[in-house]
Amino acid sequence: MSRALMIQGTGSNVGKSMLVAGLCRAAVRRGLSVAPFKPQNMSNNAAVTVDGGEIGRAQALQARACGLDPHTDMNPVLLKPETDVGAQVVVQGRRHTTARARDYARLKPTLMGAVLESFGRLKAAHDLVIVEGAGSPAEVNLRPGDIANMGFAEAADVPVILCGDIDRGGVIAQIVGTQAVMDRGDAARVKGFLINKFRGDPSLFDDGYAMIEQRTGWPGFGVAPWFVEAWKLPAEDALDIGAPVRAGGFHIVCLRLSRIANFDDIDPLAQEPGVRLTMLGPGQAVPADADLVILPGSKSTRGDLDYLRAQGWDIDILAHHRRGGHVLGICGGYQMLGRVVADPDGIEGAPGETPGLGLLDVETRMGGDKHLTQVRAQHVASGEAFSGYEIHIGQTEGPDRARPFAQVDGRAEGAMSGDGRVAGSYLHGMFAEDGFRRAWLGGFGAKVSDTGYDAAVEATLDALADHLETHLDVAGLLGVAR
Repeated sequence: MSRALMIQGTGSNVGKSMLVAGLCRAAVRRGLSVAPFKPQNMSNNAAVTVDGGEIGRAQALQARACGLDPHTDMNPVLLKPETDVGAQVVVQGRRHTTARARDYARLKPTLMGAVLESFGRLKAAHDLVIVEGAGSPAEVNLRPGDIANMGFAEAADVPVILCGDIDRGGVIAQIVGTQAVMDRGDAARVKGFLINKFRGDPSLFDDGYAMIEQRTGWPGFGVAPWFVEAWKLPAEDALDIGAPVRAGGFHIVCLRLSRIANFDDIDPLAQEPGVRLTMLGPGQAVPADADLVILPGSKSTRGDLDYLRAQGWDIDILAHHRRGGHVLGICGGYQMLGRVVADPDGIEGAPGETPGLGLLDVETRMGGDKHLTQVRAQHVASGEAFSGYEIHIGQTEGPDRARPFAQVDGRAEGAMSGDGRVAGSYLHGMFAEDGFRRAWLGGFGAKVSDTGYDAAVEATLDALADHLETHLDVAGLLGVAR
């Protein structure tokens, strides 16, 4: 019979996504058919699924750990923030509505049916479903109508393991305090705890570990040290994007926009030993030694154009271009490079239009259906083929489209400037293709390597599973599932 287990955390960013990915791979290596599931996720880093929808990038990575293609059932509710108080609501892979936070609180209980429907299909198709919570069950003010943590666990009758993050400090209070604020029924659903992100000798925490067991009555399933190779896996939070610090190499600067989306596009570049990657934060100037500036995807193109200008990055980018530097815009970043971005219907915010940077002779008009497509493309300049995906709203047209970035099924895609130093494309995921990435970097004179990105991700998932097997009672954790 199919079983399920849920990993919840004492807070956001305690490592739930990574733990689920590692447990999924460990369970698959035991010969089980496994699927990941997250009832509700909030992220602008989305993946396009085989059934033509979108889910959080973390669930796509977890699917990969299971040896599966990503499917919309793995993350039936996805919230994509567009402003500080509102988000696009995606249900079973399709845009459902845009809601302010207060309105979503009223909408949320109506989504439980879709959540349970997706979970039921996964559970019927696999031996084991490993579920990831969102935020924390300690946010008991959100318990009424909850679909992300204990509300889901109760509705689906799934046992829970609680994860604490010792790296941020106060892990005893994290776990004991979570139990203290939960009602008795929810506390009884928790079958144990584990500690994540320990740095140093885990045995130094033996007394604290025993104290948690004594105070909560919950058994512990181990202490997982910090997983040093985590940066090699696609990050769900832009703040978690990691790159080795290198002194030289081809210098790529990527703008960390306020609504940055699908930023895992950059991950394969970070792993190239000949590349020095800088993720540029607010208040920082574009370095004068930058060889290439990347404008990544954005969930709010016009909003991030305003943000970009507030940082002074528009001036920096134009100066970079005048010095002979190169610029690449991906999806929303491509739209920003044009003359104007018009949103007459207010799809991404208030109706209106915003001047672009004017580095490409194109204009974008928001509207129409969202493009959610996996594609096979050919880069025009190098002739190299690559796989990618489109996930955007809007159409971009103009004279520079006569110089396309790529060809997709015989149609021109993207645009290039007349001097060849500015390019834009709607295609995500292109740099994961080893041959294309090497050809593209080589076109700039950058040193290229034989790094295999997909092989590195697979090896890192295996290393993560080994890491958990070494430090946690994985057999005991999987044994809790029912």
